[in-house]
Amino acid sequence: MLKNKLFDNVLKDFDTGYWELDPASAQIVWSKKFFSALGYSKKDVTPSYAYFIEQLLHKEDASLFAKNFEAYRSHNQNFKQHIRILNKEGAYQLFRCATNDELPVNIQSLVQLIFFFEVKLEPEKTFKKDIFYYRETAEMTSTGSWYVDFNKKQSYWDFETRRILEYPENYIPSLKNSAKYYADDSKQQAADLFFKCAMSGTAFNTEIKMLTSNGREFWVKAIGKPVYGKDKEIIGIRGVFQDIDEAKRKELRLQKSMDIIASQNSKLFNFAHIVSHNLRSHTSNLSLLVQLIDDLENPKEREEVINEVRHISYNLNTTIDHLNEIVTIHTNNQQERVPVRFSKALELVTNGIGHIINSTKTEIIADFTLLPEIPFIPAYMESIFLNLITNAIKYKHPDRKPVVRIKSYTEEGANYLKISDNGSGIDMKANKSKIFGMYKTFHANEDAVGIGLFITRNQIESMGGTIKVESEVGVGTTFTIQF
Repeated sequence: MLKNKLFDNVLKDFDTGYWELDPASAQIVWSKKFFSALGYSKKDVTPSYAYFIEQLLHKEDASLFAKNFEAYRSHNQNFKQHIRILNKEGAYQLFRCATNDELPVNIQSLVQLIFFFEVKLEPEKTFKKDIFYYRETAEMTSTGSWYVDFNKKQSYWDFETRRILEYPENYIPSLKNSAKYYADDSKQQAADLFFKCAMSGTAFNTEIKMLTSNGREFWVKAIGKPVYGKDKEIIGIRGVFQDIDEAKRKELRLQKSMDIIASQNSKLFNFAHIVSHNLRSHTSNLSLLVQLIDDLENPKEREEVINEVRHISYNLNTTIDHLNEIVTIHTNNQQERVPVRFSKALELVTNGIGHIINSTKTEIIADFTLLPEIPFIPAYMESIFLNLITNAIKYKHPDRKPVVRIKSYTEEGANYLKISDNGSGIDMKANKSKIFGMYKTFHANEDAVGIGLFITRNQIESMGGTIKVESEVGVGTTFTIQF
């Protein structure tokens, strides 16, 4: 319906009623909110222009509305007008109706729209002409003031706003292109807040990321309130915002540290469980078998027990190797990082498992053009590739050859590596919390051990990164690593 995607999303959740006028069929469609704002259901009224004029609209407002409506529909002459509409309880509610171009925001629609905003009276809240007081306080607290005038369709900034956003003193802010003052991942949030404040008088108090003229993203605490004119119509928005970037980033770092501590506690619990359970199980079995050997006289029975001892000894050694590898990861994470080229690390891995790749006819498609290299520990990068590629081959789909797609890229200042396969996939509902657990397996393969993903996650997190997984049974699995 709307050319402007930001406000298309706003309208999906916006708490106001509107009409859509189809120029081809002359049909008028009433939104669900238009009915509910007046207490009606679709069964209570006839959604037509004639019914609205004759039965719902206050007689004193009908003549002017009819004139404005006809000029808008026939000649696209925009208008705004206060009207009273009869609700289900028999009382008249005051609304402010406005068409596309009379709105104080940049909406471009493929159809004609008429919005009906219920007027929330706040006569005591008027706007003072001189809004930029307390210069010294603004500088000391890094707090900027701004005002948007809907009648003149202009924005006004004080000196501190220009300083914070790194614009020259003579810069004239743009109302039409105001989205450029916000970081990409905050544009929708800004549009939602501004639109609701402008249309229904909803004040806001939030934290949001803004963008300076030099492209620097930073956090601010933003407060905005509607400004009412003499006729109780919203004529603008005034607000302040404070640079809280340093405190916010400390908060985010603290939260990340808390997440790491929680993760480390989980790993410590896992480690303790393996030591106390698995090792005890192996040693207890060995002890029992050794006692049994002393009591056996039949050579054949003694040989069978000795073979069992060898098997338990092998498993015990494997478990100790796994635990040692985990300890080594956290011991080596202070190694100096060096530039690691993804293509070189992948080449070393594929050369080492070339026979497996060839025998399974696995196809590996890699694209490292967007991010050729990152500072990392080379052995860890090779281990990550080895574990995820061999898993993709080991758990391939029985009806198709394995295809592994690998891509590195940068997004919003962070480095990513994505590895996807077309294998059997994992039941995420049943196993999401277990995927990176030690000795956790999700397939019936006899050679499944459940240590590879555990080690991979430990290697990545020990370097300050994260790994996430998306999977669908029968479709495949995607691992996304943020470095």
